[in-house]
Amino acid sequence: MFTTEAIAAPAEGAPLGAATIDRREVGPQDVLIDVAYCGICHTDIHHVRGEWGPQPYPLVPGHEIVGTVTAVGAEVTRFSPGDRVGVGCMVRSCGDCASCEAGQEQDCAGMVGTYGGTDADGTVTQGGYSGKIVVGQNFVLRVPESLDPAGAAPLLCAGVTMFSPLRRYGAGPGKKVAVLGLGGLGHVGVKLAVAMGAEVTVLSQTLKKLEDGQRLGATHYYATSDADAIAGLAGRFDLLISTVTAAPEVATLLSLLAPGGTLVNVGLPGEPLVLPAFSLVMGRKTLAGSLFGGIAETQEMLDFCAAHGITADVEVITPDAVNAAYDRVLASDVRYRFVIDTGSLS
Repeated sequence: MFTTEAIAAPAEGAPLGAATIDRREVGPQDVLIDVAYCGICHTDIHHVRGEWGPQPYPLVPGHEIVGTVTAVGAEVTRFSPGDRVGVGCMVRSCGDCASCEAGQEQDCAGMVGTYGGTDADGTVTQGGYSGKIVVGQNFVLRVPESLDPAGAAPLLCAGVTMFSPLRRYGAGPGKKVAVLGLGGLGHVGVKLAVAMGAEVTVLSQTLKKLEDGQRLGATHYYATSDADAIAGLAGRFDLLISTVTAAPEVATLLSLLAPGGTLVNVGLPGEPLVLPAFSLVMGRKTLAGSLFGGIAETQEMLDFCAAHGITADVEVITPDAVNAAYDRVLASDVRYRFVIDTGSLS
């Protein structure tokens, strides 16, 4: 093993701080990456603060990773030193199940998360708030050189989380798509849906981000706090993606769908969703969930973003500002994703 500097949570509820962690030596199928940037996802905060159950502390979060290959194993064929690459939400799967064979590794029962998971050697995976990371080549993505690396980092989670349902449910010309919540996920979703050719509407709690929504390409923008405005949207959308972390009013959202429309939940509220059956069956509507995407789909997303000049809107911070950034995320005080400049940790 070798060591690298990192930012870690030492215990539940404790501030993150500087740490030195072990990384495995580069194996035959492995890629060694110098991490340049790592995005801060709300999921990181949930894990660090123990809100999704006990965690294997000390824990290094981070699954929106962009960096440069510095070494490869003897059997690696896909990457070479000097390549710009990315790592997303997972670093391993079984490789043999139906989900893996279908390119949906995120659904594999043996999927290993980029941090907080148990790797093949029994060690705990540690994420991208670190100077270096070693990942098997099958879970490394090629990040197009045309993309700003800091702005590309959130695409490894937020980007594919939105791209996957947009693709799956047919966002494109002639389709009316609504995005609920204009945050780290939602703002990327608006850019993607616009680039796919859909007519895009932002649904946000207030109108304070109206100018941002228009700048991102949305045709319409409505405040969900305006009950009359929302009622006037009944039957409007072919696809509505909810990105919010508070439990939405599912019946209200379903009422906004056209017959045969789909409501996709990608946010992860802590409370159960309430689903009145009539809201679902009237109009043949679909309520779906979506996590992130498989490796091939993530690469497709990155290539699509390069073709359309799409990156996340980011605020780049130094490693010592992570705790303050967490507080600002919880206060919705970021437009729209914090990204850590991890180069100083190498």
